[in-house]
Amino acid sequence: MDYDNESLQYDCFRGCTVALDPDGGTPDVRYRQGCCKLEVYDYLKGISQEQFDSFFEVRFKNTRKGIYVNASGQSIKTGDLVVVEAASGHDLGIVTLEGPVVGRQMKCRGIDPEKAELRKIYRKARPFDIERWQEAIAREQETMIRARVLAANLGLEMKIGDVEFQGDGTKAIFYYIADGRVDFRQLIKDFAEEFHIRVEMKQIGARQEAGLIGGLGVCGRELCCANYITEFKSIGTQAARVQDLSLNPQKLAGQCGKLKCCLNYEVEAYMDAQSHIPRVAEPLEFEDGQAFLVKTDILAQTLYFSYEKGSLAQTYPLSADEVRRIQAMNRRGEKPDTLRQEEESVPEFISAVGDDAINRFDPEKKKHRNRNRNRGRNK
Repeated sequence: MDYDNESLQYDCFRGCTVALDPDGGTPDVRYRQGCCKLEVYDYLKGISQEQFDSFFEVRFKNTRKGIYVNASGQSIKTGDLVVVEAASGHDLGIVTLEGPVVGRQMKCRGIDPEKAELRKIYRKARPFDIERWQEAIAREQETMIRARVLAANLGLEMKIGDVEFQGDGTKAIFYYIADGRVDFRQLIKDFAEEFHIRVEMKQIGARQEAGLIGGLGVCGRELCCANYITEFKSIGTQAARVQDLSLNPQKLAGQCGKLKCCLNYEVEAYMDAQSHIPRVAEPLEFEDGQAFLVKTDILAQTLYFSYEKGSLAQTYPLSADEVRRIQAMNRRGEKPDTLRQEEESVPEFISAVGDDAINRFDPEKKKHRNRNRNRGRNK
């Protein structure tokens, strides 16, 4: 069934589109891969392995997803809405992976398909299940706002970042951030009395909250915590120092307010490159004076020296091997002639502005060219 753009809604929290039926019928919910957080590309699509035929990855809201086993006997494929087993009641999610790639994901998570007790997929979602699911989703925003008010009334030092209702609408997960231990026993009672549901409190960190919310980083790409990172490692300012980055909190911090996860990506490469650079504790001795180290290009293995200490006005590059050679000469009491290098001749810049002028396509020029060609032929 085709719907107009006015009735189509994009639910990027769950990776689907919801088309409301103007006649009041069941909403048409379809899987939309581009909205999924922690999306996994199925590079084994079309390949069949019998041992993984009954395993499926089911995703719920934001970054919550899990591996389930098909106990329904129905034919299930990627994009199907399914009713799955939950700790209490049942939940509703979208199948996002099937086939051998699920086995690779199970291996990455340390799940043994033969020994692990996986939860079951009961059946494909029916119209009644989808309607109940959409009603529960519609309560999430209002519930989160009211939950923050109740927590503030009790004076608890915590921040409720997100609320996720279970597919049957009988339970909700409250994601919260807190620096220390929080006694929320009274808060759970207030939530149960206010919302008439079972309550689960789940503490998350600032990086996990950024993954739940999602967004774009300063690099223009999707946030790594929402794209693929599931395990967060500690990040210190030493990672920035190794890469010779400016210790500017505004540039090093991500949207979560913590140091960017990408600071850890190239640390090992920089540490390996830095191990090949000689340590310069004293200035290099030349016949015309002392040269001081002012800058180091770690990856290019190039060190920049200047005759004026701390000045970047006139610097001269030296490779790591050349620095070692000069240091060895200085230890023997020898001094090279000079650090200054002869200026290399720079090729003259030739402008090609006239060659790409837009008026070269004008009809008058074309006629003039054709006229010249005809004259040459007549001759």
